[in-house]
Amino acid sequence: MSIIALRNQSFPGSEIVIERELDRGLNYRRYYAYYLSEGLKIYALLTIPNGTPPEGGFPAIVFNHGYIPPDVYRTTERYIHYVDEIAKAGYVVFRIDYRGHDNSDGEATGAYGHPGYQIDVMNAVASLKQHPQVNPEKIGMWGHSMGGYLTLRAMVISSDVKVGVIWAGVIASYTDLVYNWRRTGSFTPSPSSTGRGWRGSWIEQYGTPEQNPEFWNSVSATSYLADLSGPIQLHHGTNDEDVPYEFSIRVAELARAQAKVADLYLYDGDNHNIATNFYPAMDSTIEFFDIYLKDSD
Repeated sequence: MSIIALRNQSFPGSEIVIERELDRGLNYRRYYAYYLSEGLKIYALLTIPNGTPPEGGFPAIVFNHGYIPPDVYRTTERYIHYVDEIAKAGYVVFRIDYRGHDNSDGEATGAYGHPGYQIDVMNAVASLKQHPQVNPEKIGMWGHSMGGYLTLRAMVISSDVKVGVIWAGVIASYTDLVYNWRRTGSFTPSPSSTGRGWRGSWIEQYGTPEQNPEFWNSVSATSYLADLSGPIQLHHGTNDEDVPYEFSIRVAELARAQAKVADLYLYDGDNHNIATNFYPAMDSTIEFFDIYLKDSD
């Protein structure tokens, strides 16, 4: 789980295999596809803009969804409007399952105490880099809630992720996650799908954050923001009952202290899904991707 261990791991990805075409979007095509991660077949919703790719290929976004119970998750459902807005703006979008979700292979072990989902995300990046219509130097990432956790970690693990946008992200240090956060709603992250959960297991094995700060720092993306691979944009509603908006404020402060671009948008009274301010948040998201990914040299 440590950031250094993940940096030292190989993420070869694979060819992205299209199983079938889905209903087309306004100016893009949608596909039900899969790639390989540690030998597991991971399914995804893939969108590709119509027309000829620009020189070098289309910019692309790995889209990391938030927690949805794996037994009810469906690859082609949820977040459809989010994907549609980004796809219409001229991006390849790769909205991946995580292992154990819907028809994807493997066990859904949760994100916070097991590296499996993170490995799936990193292999998604590697797979996009191999796609003939994608510019391998223009890959960004979007994440919501648990997907925000995976996004921030990806950006301190690999320089391949050039820009990240996080909505209502579980992006605090592990010390904060231990003491200041618990899953409360149906659309919030699950610490573990099995057993007693990562908190108790890790405290028993490694000690508390006070007893063993080295370990807890080693697994926290916030300890490595000096190595952030690109600009980040954070969005959070102040009435988010699932993930404290202070998490986003703290990450923005820490990233800026390392001279990183970290834009922060807070939405007064809005909820975990930023439902009231969806369009302003999405407009800012696409503008950020355009500046730092699509139009970057």
